[in-house]
Amino acid sequence: MMLDAGLLLIVTFFVLLVIGAPIGICIAVSSMATILMALPIEIAIFTTAQKMVSSLDSFTLLAIPFFILSGVLMNHGGIALRLVNFAKLFSGRIPGSLAHTNIVGNMMFGAISGSAIAASTSIGGVMVPMSEKEGYSRPFAAAANIASAPTGMLIPPTTAFILYALASGGTSISALFAGGLIAGSLWGIGCMLVAYLTAKARGYTTKINLHNASVRKVIAQALPSLLLIVVIIGGIVLGVFTAVEASAISVLYTMLLTIGVYRTINLAAFKASLIKALETTGVIMFLLAASAAMSFAMSITGLPAALSSAILGISDNPVIVLLVITLMLLIIGCFMDIGPAILIFTPILLPITNMIGIDPVHFGIIMVFNLCIGTITPPVGTGLFVGAGIAKEKVENLLLPLLPFYFVIMATLLLITYVPQITLFLPRLMGL
Repeated sequence: MMLDAGLLLIVTFFVLLVIGAPIGICIAVSSMATILMALPIEIAIFTTAQKMVSSLDSFTLLAIPFFILSGVLMNHGGIALRLVNFAKLFSGRIPGSLAHTNIVGNMMFGAISGSAIAASTSIGGVMVPMSEKEGYSRPFAAAANIASAPTGMLIPPTTAFILYALASGGTSISALFAGGLIAGSLWGIGCMLVAYLTAKARGYTTKINLHNASVRKVIAQALPSLLLIVVIIGGIVLGVFTAVEASAISVLYTMLLTIGVYRTINLAAFKASLIKALETTGVIMFLLAASAAMSFAMSITGLPAALSSAILGISDNPVIVLLVITLMLLIIGCFMDIGPAILIFTPILLPITNMIGIDPVHFGIIMVFNLCIGTITPPVGTGLFVGAGIAKEKVENLLLPLLPFYFVIMATLLLITYVPQITLFLPRLMGL
């Protein structure tokens, strides 16, 4: 009976996913069908509703809508161009300077907005056409934009680590943020290395023109935006305020910046930002509730224990177990959005990594890094398709230019997976 229910859960979920149903519907419908098969209808409905509601009863969840609103305001507030000009200061004389500017810009804007799509659209929308005008290959420029866009999902503040902290039962958000800063920076540096070698080989040595703006003026325009990252990360890590308080502060700071200092958002734009943030928050909260239902469905079918036994049955060597989990997460990331994947698979995989002595913070960074890769890989990767759309290129034309970026990103993943000191150094240094 339980085996049949487990098969029903898996088959229903993937059938709905293949026919194009929204991921939240896939999770909710497959979970409810499984629970109804395993339990009497009255108990199934009551217990499932209770699980879904209780999953949203968390003070920590308040950080999500605040960070989302802050990111939306930043995206609508004309921050991208200021950050692009600031990034030029660091890359203007390096071969492939425009690609480096795009990568650094994605790292900064992605961290501020918390969205790889926002970074790819805002920064790439400026840099890809500019790169083509300067003689760069459009597929190469698009590849640099796509490959570096997910860095902002690792560099804090990011909702991915908040979701992991909730799903893992209370892993330190501050420690995850500190470790994510290292992981995201390494990802960006790896992309810059590929861009440098490619530009060197192709002779992309264009020096960036700052449009006669002084360095001091460029820094002055970008500094208020960059201070948001410093305030949020510094405040959380130093214990000045919690992640929830930091999210509220980020909204106030962003409103002050975009409405008071830059004056790029009027009342109509602010209203549109609120609506957009509300819609995004609603989607995430529904996913969170549906994922709680799926976790309950999996628990009554025994799938987590079966998967754990299967993985540990392969080997109890931490190196092999981590490799198996990494391959699994890479495949999951190719088909599922990062939020639902974290919520569903953290309760399954975390006990396994605990058994082999992996630090929960380290595993959280590994998990988010893996799933971020899925956003820029076929067949579902939204970052890949959005980046291709921004560049006005077919996806198949971008796969070859993306290969060296994929190689370096994967090498970085293996490095942080098997050398935990790299990402745990900063959290431990700060006593987290």
